[in-house]
Amino acid sequence: MSYKLAVFDMDGTILNTLQDITNAINYALRENGYPERTIDEVRFFVGNGLHKLVERAVPAAAGDEDIERVFETLIPYYRAHSADTTKPYDGIAELLAKLKSAGVKCAVVSNKANAAVGDLVKDYFDGLFDMWLGESPEIAKKPAPDMTKKVLQTLGFKESEAVYIGDSDVDIMTARNSGLDEILVDWGFRSREFLKEHGAKRIVSSTEEVFELITE
Repeated sequence: MSYKLAVFDMDGTILNTLQDITNAINYALRENGYPERTIDEVRFFVGNGLHKLVERAVPAAAGDEDIERVFETLIPYYRAHSADTTKPYDGIAELLAKLKSAGVKCAVVSNKANAAVGDLVKDYFDGLFDMWLGESPEIAKKPAPDMTKKVLQTLGFKESEAVYIGDSDVDIMTARNSGLDEILVDWGFRSREFLKEHGAKRIVSSTEEVFELITE
């Protein structure tokens, strides 16, 4: 079916942010005397916000105060270094431009901090998104449906008119909790096999496929 609104996840879907996230969490761990994590470990720690990333990255014996200390170290470092190596996946800017030309509204919802989401949208996709939302105290993080529902309400669309595009199990749950159709991409932080195991119904390998599924 043809959709009027495409709601995109950010990390692993439109932007490859994994190296910068890995560098930031390892800086915070080092500064607090903890061992670093590999990029493949971090790949499976992300998806539920930076606080949850810290909870997963610190040693199991770390207490709440330790977690908060690492988190407080992470935030300013990541804000300053969130775009050191980050770049859009191939074809994303072109996809967004084509959707815009086809009359499809586009939005981003991310568990990344709200300010960082705004910075990255402006840096890499200026003028291509109609709305974006990141993590803030006022709204529940994904996979809760609150972010997507706010986008729908603000832009004036029904669930049946929108589709959610992501790359992880969190995104699968977000789409379903929101009552939206889903498209999962296999170029991000989770493999095609992983997505299948977690019940993904539509998995694509190219931005061309995304455009076809949204506009067909």
